[in-house]
Amino acid sequence: MDLNNSTESTVPHFEINTSSSSRRSISSSQSRASRGNSIREVTLGDLGSKPVRYGSRGGDSEGLSMSQKEINEEDARFVYINDPVKSNEKFEFAGNSIRTGKYSILTFIPRNLFEQFHRVAYIYFLVIAVLNQLPQLAVFGRGVSILPLAFVLSVTAIKDAYEDYRRHRSDRIENNRLANVLVNNQFQEKKWKDIRVGEIIKIKTNETIPCDMVLLSTSDPTGVAYLQTINLDGESNLKTRYAKQETLLKVPEKETISGLIKCEKPNRNIYGFHANMEVDGKRLSLGPSNILLRGCELKNTSWALGVAVYAGQETKVMLNSSGAPSKRSWLEMHMNSEIIKLSFFLVALCTVVSICAAVWLKRHNDELDYMPYYRRKDFSEEGEPDNYKYYGWGLEILFTFLMSVIVFQVMIPISLYISMELVRLGQAYFMIQDSHMYDEASSSRFQCRALNINEDLGQIKYVFSDKTGTLTENKMEFRCASIWGIDYSGGNARSHSEEVGYSVQVDGKVLRPKLTVNVDPHLLQLSRSGKNTEEGKHVYDFFLALAACNTIVPLVVDTSDPNVKLVDYQGESPDEQALVYAAAAYGFMLIERTSGHIVIDIQGQRQRFNVLGLHEFDSDRKRMSVILGLPDKTVTLFVKGADTSMFSVMAKALNMNVIRGTESHLHAYSSLGLRTLVVGMRELSASEFEQWQSSFEAASNALFGRAALLRKVASSVENNLCILGASGIEDKLQQGVPEAIESLRAAGIKVWVLTGDKQETAISIGYSSKLLTSKMTQVIINSNSKESCRKSLEDAIAMSKKLKTVPGVSHNSERSSGAGVAQLALIIDGTSLVYILDSELDEQLFQLAGTCSVVLCCRVAPLQKAGIVALVKTRTSDMTLAIGDGANDVSMIQMADVGVGISGQEGRQAVMSSDFAMGQFRFLVTLLLVHGHWNYQRMGYMILYNFYRNAVLVFVLFW
Repeated sequence: MDLNNSTESTVPHFEINTSSSSRRSISSSQSRASRGNSIREVTLGDLGSKPVRYGSRGGDSEGLSMSQKEINEEDARFVYINDPVKSNEKFEFAGNSIRTGKYSILTFIPRNLFEQFHRVAYIYFLVIAVLNQLPQLAVFGRGVSILPLAFVLSVTAIKDAYEDYRRHRSDRIENNRLANVLVNNQFQEKKWKDIRVGEIIKIKTNETIPCDMVLLSTSDPTGVAYLQTINLDGESNLKTRYAKQETLLKVPEKETISGLIKCEKPNRNIYGFHANMEVDGKRLSLGPSNILLRGCELKNTSWALGVAVYAGQETKVMLNSSGAPSKRSWLEMHMNSEIIKLSFFLVALCTVVSICAAVWLKRHNDELDYMPYYRRKDFSEEGEPDNYKYYGWGLEILFTFLMSVIVFQVMIPISLYISMELVRLGQAYFMIQDSHMYDEASSSRFQCRALNINEDLGQIKYVFSDKTGTLTENKMEFRCASIWGIDYSGGNARSHSEEVGYSVQVDGKVLRPKLTVNVDPHLLQLSRSGKNTEEGKHVYDFFLALAACNTIVPLVVDTSDPNVKLVDYQGESPDEQALVYAAAAYGFMLIERTSGHIVIDIQGQRQRFNVLGLHEFDSDRKRMSVILGLPDKTVTLFVKGADTSMFSVMAKALNMNVIRGTESHLHAYSSLGLRTLVVGMRELSASEFEQWQSSFEAASNALFGRAALLRKVASSVENNLCILGASGIEDKLQQGVPEAIESLRAAGIKVWVLTGDKQETAISIGYSSKLLTSKMTQVIINSNSKESCRKSLEDAIAMSKKLKTVPGVSHNSERSSGAGVAQLALIIDGTSLVYILDSELDEQLFQLAGTCSVVLCCRVAPLQKAGIVALVKTRTSDMTLAIGDGANDVSMIQMADVGVGISGQEGRQAVMSSDFAMGQFRFLVTLLLVHGHWNYQRMGYMILYNFYRNAVLVFVLFW
């Protein structure tokens, strides 16, 4: 079923849609899952042996599969708690000192020279310098001939040495930091570099984790610890980690803690961890929620105890610190081939000179003994004169050839490379200082993180862009809700309560949400009326679900008024934050969360709900759920997730009218470009809860197959739900995005958008950003098998050829954009890409995409983004640029010829992996069409000037 016909009825629309699976929505936790997958896929792809499968679904579950197998003895690491000697007895594990420096004193000179001689010209200059050392060929002084090359190599070496010195200095500071380590039942300060695997470490609030360690206990009685992972993955939101109940009450200073942890060997997956722990005769399973990784900071927790399992270079952050792949500009690579051609031309010139010398020597052979300026005989000594440095006709020709090479060496100027570096430095200064690329909102200037590819900015033909946070602001705002089949979307009218803001009294202090939300007056009145009426009961349950079904952590922030405090909701997903702020605006204010309970102020009354169970979002279920013990002693399950996954578990017999109404509202929300979410609930009987609890505990403690078992338990309880409603969250376009895309397309640059959003939302954003126009014909491919993908692609290619031959269509499109291919827009989903990117169909996809001016890929996984960039990069010589703001864009940014990071709401992972960084998408126009044009033109003119100038000089010498 296609939803686009009703969205844009006037659009010439050719659709190839073999599946209704396109009707999906964004879960509030999808951004978290996507980011997790992205890091895992990028880093694990570097491990070698297996080829990267860009379209494979394996990427979605690979991180979970770690817990689906038993750890083999040979693949395991044994860590004895509080016994570092025994832990390191059999295998000497890495110490906790780190080394990010590239060189050592012994390896600096050979390694640095090896790297510098990757430039062909340096090898050429070295050969010239060596030739000039021979007495017979010494055209210039021996020392003088070496100086230019030695100077260039020395300058680069000094720069590299200084950069490496800074790395070593940073390592020294890091290694000498202090941590509290348990020694002889007392915590003593110890340098980080001296920490060993097996030792127990105490971390205090706001301190940094010194190594990867399993959490044993915390200051929180429920064993929860809050972490900020901004140093690890760029995310500024707090993450929760949990200690096992069996180790929670142990006090190291009073009793000896002992046990054995059997965990996997060090790996790069920062979102996965598989281990089990034996304590007091019990075997406990450990997962990603039980480990604290090096580089994270402890927040909102007084202290935490953990045992070191990975140290130093074996920690996950160090295994992931390889950095982005080095990139070289097209101009520099082209120069290598030009230098080789010039070398052949130089050989030809020298050959001509040596041939002329041979002819001249033959003609004047009888006169050589006495000819001025040549004089073969040495008359300085008495007696019969001997030949003076004359080696015969043949060798004289050879020496003439080699001396000509030395004389004509300036044909390839060594000064060119120094000039290029200076020009690039100047270009970087101009770009950084450009006020047109200064973002006032974040007070950030343009960043030039790679000096060697400035000129490539002027040669870009393809731009691959993320949507959320790149084209849009990624500042989620709750806009509307559908509750029990009734649409409440009148939030444009501001009410008095919205302006004042909802607040509660706690211990004589006023607590108020940090952000305000536009509210619908009628819905606000219903939320205040309580649950006495049926409509009020549905509204009550809906907002209770929004406030409770999440992993948000409320933080109390002081203000200038000591009697007023703000509640800042921290979470891994901007969607979840928007929903919790919305619930607070309507009187359901989350004010406390622990691992065992939450406290929600409902219209001025504080109510405590016991959190009996939590199933976090995963990419297979596409939903999350929480089981709450309500104050009236009932047990209720609240679930939220994508519409396709939610409607399949609804109790349709009782709710069909509500479901139909909600579906129509979802379609309307998606058409407006809103991110949608469906909410449901059901009450659990005592027997159902006991059955779930026993299954959940068994799955949680399973030594293998844990993730699959947990998914099965979640699916078993998430059924026969009563639908509560749906929400619409707006992610606004950034300023100037439509004009920027229009300018890029007018310049002949193809813009492809790769997003994880549902198809309807992406299409709506496409229209609002002017990526799609009403004059375009949409080719939509939604397939769920390889054969249907093949047929869809063949039909689409045939259709595109047919449209080219229609005079009217071609004429209109040419008049609108100046190119006949501008009439087509390809829209394809991630499910189809699964079958296309890993098969021979990728050639057909490229052929089809080549005829389209716009390509919009929906529901794509992070590694699929890199696959799409690789699809273009490997089949054309055109330059590609990828731009994104989140960790799920890193693979795409690193794959493209030029990577641009946006300093957005999803952390700085994209910026740290990029070549250039800026604050807004619209700056791309200035970067490419102004600075890119100037950079390429100026560098090209400078190179040509150097070559022509030296060519004139060489030809004068030749003549």
